[in-house]
Amino acid sequence: MAKAPLMPKATAVWLVDNTSLTFDQIAEFCALHPLEVRAIADGESAQGIKGMDPISAGQLSRDELDKAQTEDNYRMKVAEPKVIVPPLKRKGPRYTPLSKRQDRPNAILWLVRNHPELKDSQVIRLVGTTKNTIEAVRERTHWNSANLAPMDPVTLGICTQIAMDFEVNKAAKWAPKPVEVPEEEKSRLLPASETQTFGGPSVAKEQAVDADSVFANFAKTAEETDTGS
Repeated sequence: MAKAPLMPKATAVWLVDNTSLTFDQIAEFCALHPLEVRAIADGESAQGIKGMDPISAGQLSRDELDKAQTEDNYRMKVAEPKVIVPPLKRKGPRYTPLSKRQDRPNAILWLVRNHPELKDSQVIRLVGTTKNTIEAVRERTHWNSANLAPMDPVTLGICTQIAMDFEVNKAAKWAPKPVEVPEEEKSRLLPASETQTFGGPSVAKEQAVDADSVFANFAKTAEETDTGS
């Protein structure tokens, strides 16, 4: 597929207004349909678009334009950019320097204890670890779990405070909100039917025992002891 200029319609507007190129030449250069270029020339399309000079933008050379205006069958090519933009790196686990990788389990332990609302994917972004390692630290099955101590990843230099706050605030939005009790319910006194049942049946049983029955049992035990002797 042929390369197209950065702003094809704005470039087409400029070429229609400032050159004698054919509709097919402009359409081929801007990766547009010839009918779109014709609509631009007739004022039916791109009315609010300001034309952009492809020569000053470094997308077309003057020699290329002059040659295309003298030869109707010539097809212009987009100039090679002078500045090469490096390709975007593929997103992956956060890189942690070798000197700090031994502290990652301590940082994971701190996160799972102090911020249990964080998802494993968030811990991975902050610390640059794996889900299996997080699970091992959480379940205390890590090979070095006996020597692990919770340590703040920000203090260790593994992540920034801004990144930490962002993930914590993000997790707080996902957490279920507590049920709010209306103010009238908070200040309402409990009815007597509820307060009188405190203590359950054991309290009622204790209240049913009187002093005579208790001492009668003692007297009976004393008689049995005397008879036996």
